[in-house]
Amino acid sequence: MSRMNRTILLFSAFCFLLVTSCKTRHKTSEINYMQNVEALAAEAAMKTAASTIQKGDILQAFVSAKDMEVVRPFNQSYYSQSAASPTGSSSAAVERQYLVSSEGTIDFPVLGVLQTEGKTVEAFKAELTQRISAYVKSPNVSLKLVNFKVTVLGEVARPGQYTIPEGQSTLLNAIGLAGDLTIYGKRDDILMVRSENGSITKERINLMDADFINSPFFQLKQGDVIYVSANQTKDKVSRLDPNTGTYIAIAGTVIGLAGIFITIFKN
Repeated sequence: MSRMNRTILLFSAFCFLLVTSCKTRHKTSEINYMQNVEALAAEAAMKTAASTIQKGDILQAFVSAKDMEVVRPFNQSYYSQSAASPTGSSSAAVERQYLVSSEGTIDFPVLGVLQTEGKTVEAFKAELTQRISAYVKSPNVSLKLVNFKVTVLGEVARPGQYTIPEGQSTLLNAIGLAGDLTIYGKRDDILMVRSENGSITKERINLMDADFINSPFFQLKQGDVIYVSANQTKDKVSRLDPNTGTYIAIAGTVIGLAGIFITIFKN
């Protein structure tokens, strides 16, 4: 092998090493959020799977019966709306909203201050029905949580915060709202973070194992956060420097020019 050919070969090898040395840009873990969640999340006993009413929740309630006049005192918004309507039609009624206080209570018409904290919506609905039954025969109580929100982050099609109008949802429902996991999301390592009554609990869910439906985190609660970590494929993609193509093009140009100069000098 001639001296000039060896020079070209060595120069080409140098350029290749220069390009490949610029390839890695980030460490794998840098693309995932909340890397210290294991240290921060408090290990606590899991509560019931059903969503319970919390401080700051907004409840929407409406009481109806065969004789709507009898239940008017329990529906203050219905009361005022009917008075404003020329016909007095009950169709103009608007369900009243109640903010759960810092003590976990609401002030309900006629019944007074009621404790809600720690009770499910269904349980509190049954309690209201029972209390109102002391005044009205066969009342029908409509009760729902109107500010039920969950947050879905990470490798999903549409990350963000979602409001659940029905006041209850499952993990699969929330993932569906977020447009499902991307091809880069870890199906076997979904992080669930829950803040409840001043405590933070967490759990990792494996969507590839059907047993996850038995987890207390399958039924979501107010304020739950769902985080989908990136898989190894996304990690590898994130390592590539976006300028790698430019480096290769420059290296190719330099090698080409080197070959031209060597040919000229040789002649």
